[in-house]
Amino acid sequence: MASVSMEQFTPELSTPSTQQREPNIYQIQRIAVLGAGTMGARIAAHFANAGHPVLLLDLPSPGEDRNSVAAKAVDLLKTSKPPALADPSLTALIRIGNFEDDLASLKNCDWVIEAVAENLEIKRALLCRVVPYLHSKALLTTNTSGLPVAKIGNALPADVRRRWLGTHFFNPPRYMRLMEIIATPDTDELAIAAVTEFAGLKLGKTVVPARDVPNFIANRIGTFAMINAFRIMKERGLTIEEVDALTGSAIGWPKTGTFRLADMVGIDVLASVARNFAGLSNDERADVKLPAAVETLIERKWLGDKTMQGFYKKERGTDGNEVRLVLDMERLDYRPAARVVIPELEMAKAAHSFAARFRALLSGNPEKDKAAGFYWRFLSELWFYAANRIGEVADSLVAIDRAMKTGFNWEYGPFEMWDMAGIQQVVTRMREAGAPIPPAVSALLEAGGTTWYRSGGEEYFDPGSGTYVPARRSADAVSVAILKRTRDVFAENASASLVDVGDGIGCFEFHSKMNSIGQDIVDFLRRNLDPSSEAMRNFDGFIVANDAENFSAGANLMQLLLAVQDEEWDEIDHFVRGFQGMTQAIKFCLKPVVAAPCGLCLGGGAEISMHATSRQAHLELYTGLVETGVGLLPAAGGCKEMMLRALDSAKSVRPHGGAEAVEVHDALRQAFETIAMAKVSTSAYEARAMKLLDNRDAITMKRERLVADAKARALRLVREGYAAPVQRTDIPAPGQTVFATLKLGVFLMRQGEYISDHDVKIATHVAHVLSGGNVTAGTPLTEQYLLDLEREAFLSLCGEKKTVERIAHTLKTGKPLRN
Repeated sequence: MASVSMEQFTPELSTPSTQQREPNIYQIQRIAVLGAGTMGARIAAHFANAGHPVLLLDLPSPGEDRNSVAAKAVDLLKTSKPPALADPSLTALIRIGNFEDDLASLKNCDWVIEAVAENLEIKRALLCRVVPYLHSKALLTTNTSGLPVAKIGNALPADVRRRWLGTHFFNPPRYMRLMEIIATPDTDELAIAAVTEFAGLKLGKTVVPARDVPNFIANRIGTFAMINAFRIMKERGLTIEEVDALTGSAIGWPKTGTFRLADMVGIDVLASVARNFAGLSNDERADVKLPAAVETLIERKWLGDKTMQGFYKKERGTDGNEVRLVLDMERLDYRPAARVVIPELEMAKAAHSFAARFRALLSGNPEKDKAAGFYWRFLSELWFYAANRIGEVADSLVAIDRAMKTGFNWEYGPFEMWDMAGIQQVVTRMREAGAPIPPAVSALLEAGGTTWYRSGGEEYFDPGSGTYVPARRSADAVSVAILKRTRDVFAENASASLVDVGDGIGCFEFHSKMNSIGQDIVDFLRRNLDPSSEAMRNFDGFIVANDAENFSAGANLMQLLLAVQDEEWDEIDHFVRGFQGMTQAIKFCLKPVVAAPCGLCLGGGAEISMHATSRQAHLELYTGLVETGVGLLPAAGGCKEMMLRALDSAKSVRPHGGAEAVEVHDALRQAFETIAMAKVSTSAYEARAMKLLDNRDAITMKRERLVADAKARALRLVREGYAAPVQRTDIPAPGQTVFATLKLGVFLMRQGEYISDHDVKIATHVAHVLSGGNVTAGTPLTEQYLLDLEREAFLSLCGEKKTVERIAHTLKTGKPLRN
């Protein structure tokens, strides 16, 4: 495996508190994972993502290569979908071994995670073998999706039981934020604190304490919801496709819905989790009884994606095209999947907010409307079930909401959704249906409460005390929404705000749809970053950040399309100049500007990020200059910045002299491919490799920390005496030789029929800008000259019919058109 430096792969993390405190006796630096199956290997991979060396052990293999089980697991990590590793080179941080030869290595490990099969006896047997090799302060945890933690560890020595707890990672660990932490009566509180802090700070997890009951929180409620959907589907005569549409993005749940999710998770895994309910009361066991059809699927080994068929499967039709088939639950054979047409879902899409859409879906007649009929039954039973779990699976309803949002990727937790629907309306309907009202709901109504949360979510109802209590938040989690309620909003318009986040730092927040960048945002940033502005007098530095899943989807294409269709060329020219003025105002601002890119950061969003003084990126950063996908090129300085970074990296190859021509060619070819092929990073690490981030930019593991980390980075720049850069006027033009080389590559791509004629035209414009235009190599260029080249190329492409077709197609379908 390639050697890597720890410094290269260690994300920069902010210190959670400056207060002095006693050091925890449990210090985590070295980690081991026992079990190299899908889950164990991916847990190890995520420790590597965080920059931590990890030991991965599994059963020994016969023959010379006794570590082949773990070795194969690591090899699979490099090609797993979705990628388990933020960068393939991170496998260098995973050391492999086996349970026979390498248990002695555990004496150096501070946290040992057992992640073998979900079988009580297998887990116990391995733990007995492991205990003699643990040092006296080593933490020992089990990754189980629902087995009783105390029962797994009840044979451990008393001193080890103090360091024993459950740490339930959700699959895939890199992307699923939830980690349920399950203590036993013997667990030392300092052990819980050590794991909680490490998992939150270093692994980016939302840690939720769960009671040691079957399936804990998320699997308990999520499995009930899935199996209940099976039952209601049958009662109401719905199809699998219809239930997936109803239980998907329409209600803020993953678009997989119920049955597609079961295929992804594994139908056998779903059944295994459901069987854990056997330890519950008879009434609740009946609530989660698996349909007979599911048992038949397991017998036939139709287990979902892992066996290529489950509730869905794909086949090749007679015309050679792939056909998606869906299971008929009555006949237990497959038929072609049908397009779902539920009018209420289509009409609800027009709602201006999730809450409005959600209420619209519930407003129909349950006796006549397919959506309303399903939702009133499905959601009300889910809400009542969740209310009955308060105090059983978790201490509070907040923990339940957090678990469902971060473990099942629900946009809102069940109690947050219930508040939107209206507590009293739901209770009235359920009383009419003869359903028993949960004690927690009765306590809320008796206390005069009308919602589970109040004061913008700052307080929640606690059934035990019968009062509203503060919702405790992680000290390192900073929300722009909360800051807007508690501090000054310095300035705002319909698409952006400037929020005072304290300590002399202002936060530019975008809040347009998908944070797309239109004239409102361009004007807002230019005005407030002007050297004579009031904002510049009031703040010492700025961050560009928000609470949304995505930083920015790029420029507002609808505005551009309308202007192109109306042939408003002067207006388009004015907008591009303004966009360029905005990115230059960011780059040359007299105060430091730190961007906090996360999620999708595309096109114009990437250009804003690239021009910032520094970047504090989330690990899950999917960024790229994707304008060629809509027939354009980056025109707000994206080409310019990629050219500058390419030239600077080429110079750094030879520290004692100028870069050789071949190095310049190679660096510019990478920049050209990044732009022309509309490449998008799959992580912040890959963004570094693509030079959309640089090696000085920092990575945050936990999304909720991103605003705080960006602010800390801005404050550091201020305290270091930040000096703004000056515009460069001595950029050596790559020249016509580079242009010719890039064009040759384009020609060969066209000859191989990898690209279209219009792609050739776009790529040629990109090559023209990156080579510095029609000048000889070495001619000194200015940044403004390069911006002018970008703008001219952009306007030229706007006049192309095929570009207009691409923009319109993307707006309509969300997908690129290769015409």
